[in-house]
Amino acid sequence: MIYGETENIRNSVLDKLEQIYEFKEPKEELLSKQLYITLIELSSLINKEISVAVNRKGQVEAVAVGDSTTVEMPLIPVSVKKMSGTRIIHTHPNGTSKLSALDISALVQYKLDAIVALAILEGKGADVSVGVCSLYEERIGSEIYSFSNIDKAEEFDYLEKVLLLEKQLKVTDVEEDIEERAFLVGVDNEDSLVELGELAKACGILTKGSFLQKRLRADSAYFIGKGKAEEISMYCQAQHVNLLIFDDELSASQVRNLENLTGVKVIDRTILILEIFASRARSKEAKIQVELAQLKYRLPRLSGLGIMLDRTGGGIGTRGPGEKKLETDRRHIKERIYELTRELDKIKGNRQTQSERRRSSTIPQISLVGYTNVGKSTLRNLLWRKSLKFTPQEGKEVLEADMLFATLDTTTRNITLLDGREATLTDTIGFVNKLPHDLVEAFKSTLEEVIEADLLVHVVDVSSSSALLQLETVNRLLLDLKVKDTPVLLALNKIDKANQEVFERLTIENNNYPQVKISAKKEINIEELLIKMAGLLPNTRRVAEFLIPYNVDSLRALLHNEGRILSEEFKEEGTFIKAEVTDILYNKLEDYLV
Repeated sequence: MIYGETENIRNSVLDKLEQIYEFKEPKEELLSKQLYITLIELSSLINKEISVAVNRKGQVEAVAVGDSTTVEMPLIPVSVKKMSGTRIIHTHPNGTSKLSALDISALVQYKLDAIVALAILEGKGADVSVGVCSLYEERIGSEIYSFSNIDKAEEFDYLEKVLLLEKQLKVTDVEEDIEERAFLVGVDNEDSLVELGELAKACGILTKGSFLQKRLRADSAYFIGKGKAEEISMYCQAQHVNLLIFDDELSASQVRNLENLTGVKVIDRTILILEIFASRARSKEAKIQVELAQLKYRLPRLSGLGIMLDRTGGGIGTRGPGEKKLETDRRHIKERIYELTRELDKIKGNRQTQSERRRSSTIPQISLVGYTNVGKSTLRNLLWRKSLKFTPQEGKEVLEADMLFATLDTTTRNITLLDGREATLTDTIGFVNKLPHDLVEAFKSTLEEVIEADLLVHVVDVSSSSALLQLETVNRLLLDLKVKDTPVLLALNKIDKANQEVFERLTIENNNYPQVKISAKKEINIEELLIKMAGLLPNTRRVAEFLIPYNVDSLRALLHNEGRILSEEFKEEGTFIKAEVTDILYNKLEDYLV
């Protein structure tokens, strides 16, 4: 049986592939001359990779058209102290034998005896690369060897290394090397690259180094140029780096080219942000929005996107819809996008109903906006707690954490301002530089809370050296959302840890906005913030006096619930109440005006 992509292959070629099962391979050598010549000839003929799995006895266990992951073999648990006893020999018709990230991942995951790549150049065999497992820091990793031709490769004693490793495995407690160690690459600016490191940290990725290149235009094939990519590849091998993260969005061909050249998995900033969103989404709406953004990002990249879509399993880029194999075709993905969009529209309808109900009650709406991890959730929880006369219920507060995108789910709670008025306070998703377009589109229904607000409290982290850039990013995204005429109050947060130089520049350059200096964590100047919030909100209430007869005492309760009582006196003919009321409440009680 021939596994993998056998469509459109002539029967005569399939027959020759079937005959490979009859080959008897040498136990000590990587492969026989007969197998080498056959693979080069057939792979050149069909211009596809051919993989062959050979056991330690020299028997061919599987033949596949495609890459090494299409070969069926038993998965050896890490706890078993032995190798798989299988080596994979496969062709690279692209002219280079360099082992890809997928090859090396398969080598370590399946504990292969070896993985061999045979380069084909102009129909003839060229260089050969061999990967074997190795042990370092009590983890199974890989060692890669390159040979200029098959004769040199045949001299390599791979079996000696395999048997030595098996002896080590018997006396050492080892675990599979699944930790992701990243190298960061940027072409924009240092601050953006630092933030990329924070995003990686939020995903639990260890960063081993970074590189910033100044260039006017990205290279169409490798983004940073082939020469620089080769330098980074050498660094990755020396430092056991298995993940490259680019600070800008890459095309499918750039990902594929970089992975083939460097031999490590390659992702971009967009995938990293989508991964964080996928891990942090809690509500049904947030999960739908994230999956929708992931599918929209991946749909145009289905043909040729790198390892992150080619195989299932752990690691960045495999959460949510990424766990489905690449065989999922465009039609199915489009159908799923349609289903998710419909579900989101239903949720959006419910949200609009709730918003209309709040607007009809004339309760002012306040939205907290700002960059991710500036303290919006901490401030929201503090303002809500201060407006309560009892202990907050568990689950009513939102997550506070020193991490990027701690809050994805929009929450709205009622608060009481210092002038006695009620208002709704909404904590929104944090913004970030280069926020993926598909993510903004998916979260637009959530961000409509911002569009409809009567007041925006823009929270800025003045302890950050990037505070000015962060403020500009948020303002730019607010313009994209067509938020122009809504009053904005700048809440300059974390003044207890302020970067003085940045703080002074920020206050001077943004003096066209009302500002208040606060610390949500230390509860500094919170009353001043509440006073300024009340002053910027439209006040549609009026003061009126009512005499409510005792036989309609329900109207007295209505005044207490919806109005602000200034004074109350019980008289012979009824209850005299002086209160601040909305126009709607005023009209309801017009018959009882004094």
